[in-house]
Parts: sequence; structure tokens; C-alpha cells
Amino acid sequence: MANNTINKEEIEKFTKLANEWWDQDGKFKPLHKFNPIRIEYIKKNIIKDFKIKNEKKPFSNLEILDIGCGGGLLTEPMSRLGGNLTGIDASEKNINIAKIHAKKNNLKINYICSSPEKLNTKKKYDVILNMEVVEHVENLEMFIKSSSSLLKKNGIMFIATINKTLKSYIFAIVGAEYILNWLPVGTHDWFKFVEPTKLKLIGKKNNLEQIETDGLKYNILRDKWYMTRDTNVNYICKFTKV
Repeated sequence: MANNTINKEEIEKFTKLANEWWDQDGKFKPLHKFNPIRIEYIKKNIIKDFKIKNEKKPFSNLEILDIGCGGGLLTEPMSRLGGNLTGIDASEKNINIAKIHAKKNNLKINYICSSPEKLNTKKKYDVILNMEVVEHVENLEMFIKSSSSLLKKNGIMFIATINKTLKSYIFAIVGAEYILNWLPVGTHDWFKFVEPTKLKLIGKKNNLEQIETDGLKYNILRDKWYMTRDTNVNYICKFTKV
């Protein structure tokens, strides 16, 4: 078992694509389309769980950590909603792209090239985002343990990933990579996909209680993602630190 969570091949893969993070018609086009539903889900749950009344800047005074932030596609909208954002990624090139883009947009985001187990901080966060990252890490148990150690008691962690099913192989790999060319071939490895039950067990070992699990589905006719009860392909879990 690896003594850190960084998978060098995965990092190299995303480093090569780093310059395309903010190109809405580039290699990360599917993530740009995916972003609105992710933001809506996170916003709705944070407002509900933290009983927030400020609708314009609902994340004000919240310390939020975006793990595996890439070029900052999710980090920036979280910052605009008022959060104090820290974004970490194991790819230095991704972090540099994220820093440049945030500066251009006058956003104060603390970007650090790191993995959760190597993050040199005593700070604990109200919210941790692990979005589309757990299927790319080397040691999932260590990754969840390290992430949990950075979360405040009663804090929230969101984990979005892909289920390990026949349907996910057909849709997320054959469909997305080979037929529709949404993603470069080799973006995903089906053997690294994670079942919600497995995430729940690992979370439980690390003081994380799984509160909700929802599916995410793409409507090809509307060219839009929406929430669903079907968790056979993409899904998102909400955990709370107990």
C-alpha cells in the first residue's frame, strides 16, 4: 500500500492538459457542463446545514478546502459565494494555472501544491470538497483519513465520483471516452471507481457519517446534468464529521 495518495501517472495525465482548464470547448468541456449542478448541490446543502440567511454571500466566514482543485473550476465559484477558499492539487502546473486565473478575476484564493496528507496546516475546515478526485488517488483509505483530519467537528465533506458498475464502464469509459470523445481516452480506470457502500465504510472508520447519496445524470437532448436517484454511474455523497 502506497504511503501517500499521489498517483504519479494520474498527475502527469492532468498536468499535460493543464493549459486547457478554462477553455469551455477544450478537454475539460464536460466539467464545465457539470459545474452548475455541482455548485447548486453544494450551495443548497451548505445553506441548509449551516442555517445560512445571507443569500448573496452564503459562504461568508466559512473555511472551505477544495482538494484536487485542478485549475480552480469549482474553487472560484465557491470564492464568489463568499467562502475563504484554499485549493490544493498535486500538480504544480494546475496550481499555477489556477493562481493566474484567480488573479485575473481579483479573487483571493489560497492555492497550494499539495495532497491532503502533506498539507502543512493546523487549520480545520468547515467544508471540504473532494469532487471527481477519489477515482484518481493512489491510496483511498489514506486519502479519506487525511481529508477527515482536516475537517472541523460537525463540518461537511462532499465526495463526488463514479460507481463501480457495468453501467459506469459503458457510460463513463466506452461512451464518454471512445464514442462521444468527451474525454481523452485513458482519463478513467474502471478498477479505481468506488462503490458508495465502500466510501461509507471508509468514512465511518474516519469519523465521517454518510448523510446523503444522490445520483447525477446527463440529459443528452437538453445538454444538461440533473440530480437523480440512480447512483449507478455518477454520484455525490455528503458526509458530516462526528
